[in-house]
Amino acid sequence: MTDTDATRVPRVAVVGIHGHGGSHVRRVRELAATGAVTLCALVDPRPLADQDAPATGGASGPRHGADADGSGVAWFPTLGDLLSAPEPDLRPDVVILSTPIPTHLPLATVAMRAGVDVLLEKPTTASLAEHTALAAVAEETGRLCQVGFQTFGSHAIGAIERLVADDEIGEVTGVGAVGLWVRTVGYWARAPWAGRRQLDGRDVVDGVVTNPLAHAVATGLRLAGATRNHDVQDVVVDLYHANDIEADDTSAVRVLTADGVRCGFGLTLCAAERTPARVIIHGTRGRIELAYETDRVRVVTPTMDVEKHYGRMDLLEDLLASRRTPGRALACDVRDTGAFMRVMEAVRTAPDPRPIAESHIEWVGEGDDRHPVVGDIERWCEDVALHARTFAELHAPWTRT
Repeated sequence: MTDTDATRVPRVAVVGIHGHGGSHVRRVRELAATGAVTLCALVDPRPLADQDAPATGGASGPRHGADADGSGVAWFPTLGDLLSAPEPDLRPDVVILSTPIPTHLPLATVAMRAGVDVLLEKPTTASLAEHTALAAVAEETGRLCQVGFQTFGSHAIGAIERLVADDEIGEVTGVGAVGLWVRTVGYWARAPWAGRRQLDGRDVVDGVVTNPLAHAVATGLRLAGATRNHDVQDVVVDLYHANDIEADDTSAVRVLTADGVRCGFGLTLCAAERTPARVIIHGTRGRIELAYETDRVRVVTPTMDVEKHYGRMDLLEDLLASRRTPGRALACDVRDTGAFMRVMEAVRTAPDPRPIAESHIEWVGEGDDRHPVVGDIERWCEDVALHARTFAELHAPWTRT
């Protein structure tokens, strides 16, 4: 980065502007309103509805139609079109990639090799081999690649690490996570890749472990001291689905870290009602619970039961801070998602998830709002987190052949 780059207001482009990408567009606009960044371009094969004006820069050039809030912004159909645009004011310093999982490696690689820093939505890549390749590109280019596990920016993480170091709950005996969420039939119909393990011959690996409740897994591993690939000794996955999908919607994961910490993650999208996902650190004298969606930490011991709310650093702001201060560590560097990618690889290479028999399912709602509820799933997910054993090892009734 040159001195001019360091003093100029960073230009940010968002790649993938529909669905979850829309939240990134809104966030960049919020920061732009403070003067912290400039939103230089939006990239998507499909522009915002009111950006369908004729292109001003040729067939693949930018369009400068009014977008949703009435401001003008350049639109490009592909990242390659943006990076090859002749207008210097459209050249991004940072790109946010909110695109389908199979595109993460090629798009992030193109961006970093073009001298652009990246904020990449989770999961990092579609396979462990792709993750290794992407980490190598970051190393080779010296560019920043932040992955969108927002909980890694939570101040609660450091607070919990200090509580453990101060022996507040005694010796750590294990780490668990419980995710009891609800997803409707309409959720699985929202995109061609939703609920798929593969699409058009490419790995997608979209399921409860690797997408909606991936934060529970990544955060649990982080608090167990496992971030890099070599921090994980063993992974066992136990995958099921109640919905008519290829991927898993109800799963247990058992992990043994290189330091011998046992982790159990009980996760489902087929609960009776959605409750806050929790990561739990078990100790010989108590436990610490993190409701990571709201950064709330609860400490329970024989002598106390207290709860405290923490703030968090926005991951885009964290990346911008690291751009200003060379050598400053990112909150969620691509290399620090290696442990999570070990779990994703276990899911990717596992046999197809087994269907849960209808006798164990109750369907609730109508039409696209219908969703399955697996019988007594709350109890089984809690047991996975407490005992670090899979559903099959706990003899959950739907696991029996």
